[in-house]
Amino acid sequence: MKVFSRIYNFLVFGFLYAPILVMIVYSFNATKSRTQFGGFSLRWYAELFHDQVILKSLYISLAVALLSAIVATLIGTLASVGIHAMRGMKRRAYLAVNNIPVTNPDIVTAISMMILFVFFVTRMNGMEMGFGTLLISHITFNIPYVVLSVLPKLRGLNENIFEAAQDLGCPPVKAFLKVVIPQISQGIVTGFIMAFTLSLDDFVISYFNSGATAQTLPVTIYSMTKRPYSPKINALSTLLFLAVMILLLVVNLRKSGEDKKEAKH
Repeated sequence: MKVFSRIYNFLVFGFLYAPILVMIVYSFNATKSRTQFGGFSLRWYAELFHDQVILKSLYISLAVALLSAIVATLIGTLASVGIHAMRGMKRRAYLAVNNIPVTNPDIVTAISMMILFVFFVTRMNGMEMGFGTLLISHITFNIPYVVLSVLPKLRGLNENIFEAAQDLGCPPVKAFLKVVIPQISQGIVTGFIMAFTLSLDDFVISYFNSGATAQTLPVTIYSMTKRPYSPKINALSTLLFLAVMILLLVVNLRKSGEDKKEAKH
C-alpha cells in the first residue's frame, strides 16, 4: 500500500508541478520557440527588467497587495474578535455573511463592485476608476479570508488569561495587545500572507475595477497574451513563483521554530 501511495503522490505532484518546471526551463531559452530549447540565455530576464509597462504593473500589484493585506488584516482581526464574542444565532448569522464573499463567484463580486464604483464616479466630480477603487475592492474580498484565519485561534484561546491580566490591573486595551494578540499572532500572520497572495494573484476583480491607469500584473499579462507570444511571460511567472515559494518557506520555518519553542516549554 505504501508503494501505491508514493506512486499516487508522485503522479499528483508531477501533474501539478511539471508545467511549472517546463515554464522555468523555457524562461532561459535563447529563442522564442515554445517547443525547442535553443540554448541557455538570460535574454528574456534582461528584456523583462527593461519593460516599463511590466515594471509599473508589478509596482501597482505589490503596492495594492501590501496595502490591502495590511488594512484587511487589521479589520479582519477586529471583526474576528467581535464575532468570537457573539453567541448563538447572531454569531452564525455573521459567519454566514462573512462566508458569502468566499463562496461567491469572483465575477459576481467584480461586477457588483464595478457597478458601485461607477455609481459614485458618475456622481462625484474628480473621482475615477483607478488605484483607489482597485485598493478598496481588494480590501473587501480579503477581509473574509483573514477572519477565517484568525477565528480558529480565538476559539482555542484560554479566555481566563485575558481576564487574569485585567484582574492584575492591566487595562482592557493593553491586555488585548499584550496577552491576546501574541496568542493569536500565528493566525494573524497566516491571514496577512493569504490576503497578500490572493491580492497579488487576483485577475477578475482587478480587471473590472482597475480602470485604465492602474492595471495589475495579471491584467497586464492577460493583455500580453493577445499579442504575439513573448517568453518574457515565462521569466515573469518564474520570478513570481520563486517569490511565493520563498515566502512560504519563511513562514513554515517560522512556524516550525515556534512549535519547537512551545514543545520545550
